[in-house]
Amino acid sequence: MIKRFRTLGIMLVVVGMVFVVAGGVAYGKVQEGYDSLQSFSESQNVTLSYNEDGQLVDRGTTEGADAIMDLLTVAWDYPVVEGDLNPDDPLVNTASEYMFQMATITYHTLHGTQTVVLTEDVEYNGETFTAGEYEVEVDGKYWTDFDRRHPLEGPARGMAWSGTAHGLIGELGVGTVTHSTLQLGLGVAGITAGIGLFALLAGFGLIWASKAKDDSIFDMAAAVPERIAEDTLTS
Repeated sequence: MIKRFRTLGIMLVVVGMVFVVAGGVAYGKVQEGYDSLQSFSESQNVTLSYNEDGQLVDRGTTEGADAIMDLLTVAWDYPVVEGDLNPDDPLVNTASEYMFQMATITYHTLHGTQTVVLTEDVEYNGETFTAGEYEVEVDGKYWTDFDRRHPLEGPARGMAWSGTAHGLIGELGVGTVTHSTLQLGLGVAGITAGIGLFALLAGFGLIWASKAKDDSIFDMAAAVPERIAEDTLTS
């Protein structure tokens, strides 16, 4: 039985070492990913704006930033991590910062105005639009909310939701997913290393316990002659 416990302890030590090494390798890969994301963010050099009190601002006002944050946290239901929004490090390099920047672009697109010029009269659904210049409010419409056949909404959609807007939003989305994935990877590395450490402790504990059991058996065996001698003398 003691030998079995010792064997089990050795196996646990080996398994624990494998898990600890795997956790270390995973941690190293995650750190490489963080370094790459940081270099990418520094190359882009996109930063958030803060006032002297450390509050987020957009176009110079906290009201603008609050409206963007409302879009992000209420309309999109995104769980912003307040610790990611650091006025001492305004570089956009965390998931919450990427999402806030994405919401900034989206907010201004949704609340913008586009100038549409008709070179000739156009009739649509029984309504006539005479040739001329029109100021078309986006009015909170996303790409799919526009009537693309409408003589004003159709052109306004392409102006508001341009390739640039879609490209920037897509790029920021990649940054968000990358940072979130790295955080998940860091958690997996920690769990893997933790399992390894637990297995190591359990393995060494079994080895120590089995050794202590052996020592107690040897002590008992050594005491047998003394007990026999004592019994002989007393009898």
